[in-house]
Amino acid sequence: MYLTTDKKQDIFKEYGKSEFDTGSAEGQIALFTFRIKHLTEHLKPRKKDNQTRRSLVLLVGKRRRLLDYLKKTDIERYRAIIKKLSLRK
Repeated sequence: MYLTTDKKQDIFKEYGKSEFDTGSAEGQIALFTFRIKHLTEHLKPRKKDNQTRRSLVLLVGKRRRLLDYLKKTDIERYRAIIKKLSLRK
């Protein structure tokens, strides 16, 4: 499996408040970004895998909603996570 418990804890430790803080918006955005990158790489040679493509679209939507929430509530945290993950160009 590409996403082990250790990898999840590393992501939450780096982007969240602690490795056990799985509910923070920053941690979840970072986890979604990791999964989106993995699914994108998976889909490059598999153009007809529509189930994975649907999962990817749903994940992008979830991340977008979390980013919108963060932008609305705390713009500084939003800017920090965007810069840290390099989501915008």
